[in-house]
Amino acid sequence: MTTQLSSAAEVLAWSREMTDPALRDCVSKLPSSMRRIAGYHFGWWDSTGAITPGNGAGKAVRPALALLAAQASGGDPAAAVPAAVGVELVHNFSLLHDDVMDHDPVRRHRPTAWTVFGVADAILAGDAMLALAMLHVSHNAAAVEVLSRCVIELCQGQSWDVEFEQRDRVSLAECCKMVSFKTGSLLASACTLGGLLGGGDSRRIRRLQSFGRHLGMAFQLVDDLLGIWGDPAVTGKPVHADLVRHKKSLPVVFALNSGTAAGEELFALYQGDFDPAHAARLIEEAGGREWARAKADEEMDAALSNLPGCQQDAAVALHELARMITSRDH
Repeated sequence: MTTQLSSAAEVLAWSREMTDPALRDCVSKLPSSMRRIAGYHFGWWDSTGAITPGNGAGKAVRPALALLAAQASGGDPAAAVPAAVGVELVHNFSLLHDDVMDHDPVRRHRPTAWTVFGVADAILAGDAMLALAMLHVSHNAAAVEVLSRCVIELCQGQSWDVEFEQRDRVSLAECCKMVSFKTGSLLASACTLGGLLGGGDSRRIRRLQSFGRHLGMAFQLVDDLLGIWGDPAVTGKPVHADLVRHKKSLPVVFALNSGTAAGEELFALYQGDFDPAHAARLIEEAGGREWARAKADEEMDAALSNLPGCQQDAAVALHELARMITSRDH
């Protein structure tokens, strides 16, 4: 069974429709205390358990990649629903933990789970969601291995991200590797799992994996731009959120390694009294904003170069999804 989808909005709506029932059923199996936190984090209900209107939180990009990768391999997208649920659970496990580590008070326009339920319970809910993800793909040993290796890379990437905040100097190569692990790994794994469950051959699966890895880099570059210059009313995060934490995101690291006067002033700023608005201006003067935008486009082009030979409808949908990722404002 194939699906024709001509816009990113259609792709994401289709992904949620395919994945949400299985995701909700999966979360319903958690113990009540963890289920309450998970449902709040997903945006299904408020802190009291009252149902909230709308489709819930998140764009469902990673589930969409898994479903479309199955179709791109010539298989039925429905075969990849377990993978779609698995990668969405892993993604949200990481968000729950990231919010605790980064002390983020807001996600998706409302208080983060740890600020509502406490640090310990938010961590435990994330742990339970990770275990659920593995259970949901446990019928396929190869899928369990792919997702397990992904989580190890994701955790290593997060460890580097935290470490970089404490270091004076970080090279651009180090930062790119961190992003490849922290963000690229899960998008690559979503595509790999979709191709695997869709019955793709090894060559097609490798190309889909490459598509996801490059798309993950583009995704993070855009996210880094929004973390500095995004509109809080749209992103749901405070203004200059990444800079307030002295985060060494890609535009920052490029600026710090630019060899420009603005880059050196930015380095001095990071060592003393810190004005996020001034830092944002210096990053732009040093070329960090322009470089990140161009690099995101370059990574998207590299991702798209892997689509020739895919099932045509899936290739069109993946192309639209990639364009949405590199032009989004939240």
